[in-house]
Amino acid sequence: MKITDARVVVTAPGRNFVTLVIETEDGVVGVGDATLNGRELAVASTLTDHIRPLLIGRDARRIEDTWNYLYKGSYWRRGAIAMTAIAAVDMALWDIKGKIAGLPVYELLGGASRDGVLVYGHASGHTFDVLDGSVQKYLDTGYKAIRVQASVPGLDHTYGIAAGSAATYEPASGSLPEEDVWDSALYLDFAPRLVSHVREQFGYGVHLLHDAHHRLTPIEAARLGAQLEPYRMWWLEDPTPAEDQGAFRLIRSHTATPLAVGEIFNSIWDCQQLITERLIDYVRASVTHAGGITHLRRIFALAELYGVRTGSHGATDLSPISLAAALHIDLAVPNFGIQEYMPHPSPAEEVFRTGYRFHDGYLHPGDGPGLGVEFDEVAAARFPYVPRYLPVNRLVDGTVHDW
Repeated sequence: MKITDARVVVTAPGRNFVTLVIETEDGVVGVGDATLNGRELAVASTLTDHIRPLLIGRDARRIEDTWNYLYKGSYWRRGAIAMTAIAAVDMALWDIKGKIAGLPVYELLGGASRDGVLVYGHASGHTFDVLDGSVQKYLDTGYKAIRVQASVPGLDHTYGIAAGSAATYEPASGSLPEEDVWDSALYLDFAPRLVSHVREQFGYGVHLLHDAHHRLTPIEAARLGAQLEPYRMWWLEDPTPAEDQGAFRLIRSHTATPLAVGEIFNSIWDCQQLITERLIDYVRASVTHAGGITHLRRIFALAELYGVRTGSHGATDLSPISLAAALHIDLAVPNFGIQEYMPHPSPAEEVFRTGYRFHDGYLHPGDGPGLGVEFDEVAAARFPYVPRYLPVNRLVDGTVHDW
């Protein structure tokens, strides 16, 4: 079954998404997500100008061979742009494989290991009262796990706060990056009060998560983790930049609060030390940015050996194709932990028709063949690309800081 065409569609139904469409001589079509927030066109160019010519004429059934051909054959390995492009090809080929077999992808991965995928939602508010309303809304919807974020007093803008009554937040800005001001001291004083308040209001019957978003030093993260211990967090996410994997050794030595990291990882080598030394409890690599289903399975298989569970990134900076692919992996792997879930806004639903379903705090990818997502290119054409950047963070004195 030879590949006859591969094309890239960039569309913005609510935010920018990059989709790879692969066609075969038998008429079977597969889709993959190639979205890299703030660098979408770089991935689109990589696919169109460099990878597409390599795909035409290849056997679509040879997923592993194609993955290695694209990864090892380029010589310039790894990196977010290259791995996102490879991931899109990989997802599309798994989609095709499932359609050929007439089975959902999770069946090709060994079948279901559970009945559903536990997900967590994002509750936030500029004040505790607004946050309480947001948490209650998720509880009423059936969520059993909720990430909580609130505005830090003294800062004009805090990461993770939904705009107005929107269910999601949009961190990407316009033609130039917006610049936020950050003060770790203010945050470290506030974060334990935030979590304490939520526990006082809602008790311990709900799992709580919190995202520090890479902004702390290792010793600051260790202090925060220790302060959060009484509140039985599901995890503290991205406490410090993970380029220095050994930094988590210091955090680990000071706190028993579970640690999660990895949404910006793009290969198994980004988390090898974190996993093999048991420095984290959850690896958050996403199927889109970590080389697709083929490579993410390798990461999760390594994690299983060391008691590390999965917690894949699943925000709306990835398309519904990515979420569907993640759910197939989540349903199959033995060491699943939890899946991030932010429903996409209605414009995206016009472009991506999905088969996954939510019930009582769990998602299921559905039983349609392949990934279970239909991509409407006619609808996608109604939403042209809009240049956007992620924000830049500065300390009070103007120093560029981790965002």
